[in-house]
Amino acid sequence: MHPREQTIFALSSGRPISAISVVRVSGSQASALLRSVAGRLPAPRIATRALLRDAGHEPIDDALILWFPAPASATGEDVAEFHVHGGRAVLAALFAAFSAVVDVRPAEPGEFTRRAFENGKLDLTEAEALDDLIHADTDRQRRQALRQLRGFLGDKARDWRNQIIEASALIEAGIDFSDEADVPAELIEPALAKVKVLLREIEEVLAAHGRSERLRDGLVVAIAGPPNVGKSTLINQLARREVAIVSPHAGTTRDIIEVQLDLDGYPVTLIDTAGIRDANDPVEQEGVRRARARAAEADLMLWLSDPEHDTPPAERGVVTWKVRNKIDLAQEISGATAARSGSRASERGAEFGISASRGDGVAELVTALIGFAEEYLGSAEGGLITRERHRQLLAEVAASLRQSLGVIGQGEELAAEELRAAAYSLGRLLGRVDIEDVLDVIFREFCVGK
Repeated sequence: MHPREQTIFALSSGRPISAISVVRVSGSQASALLRSVAGRLPAPRIATRALLRDAGHEPIDDALILWFPAPASATGEDVAEFHVHGGRAVLAALFAAFSAVVDVRPAEPGEFTRRAFENGKLDLTEAEALDDLIHADTDRQRRQALRQLRGFLGDKARDWRNQIIEASALIEAGIDFSDEADVPAELIEPALAKVKVLLREIEEVLAAHGRSERLRDGLVVAIAGPPNVGKSTLINQLARREVAIVSPHAGTTRDIIEVQLDLDGYPVTLIDTAGIRDANDPVEQEGVRRARARAAEADLMLWLSDPEHDTPPAERGVVTWKVRNKIDLAQEISGATAARSGSRASERGAEFGISASRGDGVAELVTALIGFAEEYLGSAEGGLITRERHRQLLAEVAASLRQSLGVIGQGEELAAEELRAAAYSLGRLLGRVDIEDVLDVIFREFCVGK
């Protein structure tokens, strides 16, 4: 039997040990597996208590079972769920009992969702949104993913595709009735009007800043500066836990440390880099090289200095805030922010005074970071485009629509062909045509059991 036709199973809840574990089964053998392990097939969609047994009729666990016959299931196939006690021994015995059934095997990462996609339960934009929802770290990311999972982009793309097909049908009808003088104009003019409206709508979506794509990855903030100015102390202060080693000796941080933060719902990746200086140690030299490269890729750089190391920022082209640390030692005004607020994404010369060890001024710095994230990402969860794949395919759609309007004077056949290309690109966006090359890339990112 082909792997796509085999019945699959996987743990769909958290890793053991846990109070309850949920194990899902999908495929044609799900009913046989239920009868084999639970002794019966329960009523559809009703949780039923059952004593699970292995092939030797030895008890495995006292559990709840559910039965979802096709096509009214998450994957469109027969699906069974087992809610068992979440111990490793219970799961091992249950999986062994499953494997004893012919054509039943463990699921690959994303295989449940892939089967749901292949059986028309969701389109590719919704499958991507499900992955985003699983990996959402902040509330804004969750809201954005949930909107896409509910068809925010998919429904719009289907509507656009239907309108393109309608316009194409009008133009092709005009071609068929080209021997009747008045008919082609009556058909083609409303088709072109529809194409112009569609093009304008899609161009407006593409013209919006790529904030929704950025919200998926989050804001990247690099903390850089000379050695021993308090970079590790600051990242520990912002993370509110010890993630970096703090030492009075220069060169302690030799690799890049990354911390994920949730700042008012905005995902922020905070990077602690090696102290930037001329070093003789080859390991420290590599750390400095990586620090420079990572800082250059960041969306914002916090350049730390102190009374002893007041050096200018090492990187150019990156929005940079100067943060003067150890103001308590310099007897400066505690917690004072710069004359310029630093809360605007365009503000490159903002300055802050802090004491990373005592926490003076850190709250003001965090407030400014939230303001930067708000301006940089905006209300991004409302955007239609959340992945580069979406943007590329919609750009192809717009190009084809634009071309169809440009070639109409050269022949209706050319315009009709461009509209077919536009509809084809939207089909690829939804995952309904010629997408085999991207399916493996997308679904292998899912966790096992989803």
